Amino acid sequence: MTQQIPSTEPELTGVRNFRDLGGLPTADGRRVRHGVLFRSGHLAHATDEDRRYLTGLGLHTIFDFRNDADRGLDGHDVELPGVRNVNLPLSDPADGAEFWRMVRRGDLAQLRALLAGGRAVEQMVTSYRVLIEERTAEHARVLRAVAEDSVPALLHCAAGKDRAGLSIAVTLLALGVERDAIEEDYLKSNAAHRRYRVQRSADAVDGYAPEVMELLSPLFDARSEYLAAAFDSIDRCWGGTDAYLTQAIGLTPDLRARLRSRLLD
Repeated sequence: MTQQIPSTEPELTGVRNFRDLGGLPTADGRRVRHGVLFRSGHLAHATDEDRRYLTGLGLHTIFDFRNDADRGLDGHDVELPGVRNVNLPLSDPADGAEFWRMVRRGDLAQLRALLAGGRAVEQMVTSYRVLIEERTAEHARVLRAVAEDSVPALLHCAAGKDRAGLSIAVTLLALGVERDAIEEDYLKSNAAHRRYRVQRSADAVDGYAPEVMELLSPLFDARSEYLAAAFDSIDRCWGGTDAYLTQAIGLTPDLRARLRSRLLD
């Protein structure tokens, strides 16, 4: 078991799933520095008070992993003064549009056909594998930027769980954080106050019926089996974390040293 880390999470009204990764332990006894690496859901609904808090963090860069479909649904991030915004989509826009159409408007029969019988879980497992196996260039870009000059950095997607969760996981692996500590942080996204608020269209036939929400829940849960699938892809395709980081991500000893210098105490 990993050591419990004191919470440094503020009470943000319009931003879900925000937290500082500071305090997470590395295998060699160091810890992620507080105030340099953050994760969250989208910032489109940030209140004025939220904006003041986020501005006070002194952020250098915000990485937004949403695609056009996500941004069309929730809106673009609020602007924060002096912060560089980098949009780096980590999923196909067409898939995203179809996904959100199903979530917002799908009736019970459609949702059963697409998600019942373990199909929703299979979809999530597959997406986690794809994000590890096919999005290495995007993960490499984040690591290089953070190592060079982009901290403090905030990484987010729509819910702050899947795309941001895996980008954070890759970053933490590069820092030497153990997999069980990464999983412990990942599962925090299940807390009620952090979860993405599922939005169904007013004219959706079955609305928020219990079975609808049960069918959708695997898509919005943070589950150990999803993250395990990502780690399994690392082991199966590259033979382990170090080989993945060097061969797939291009993490050189110099780049790793700079990354650790910026993000670790």
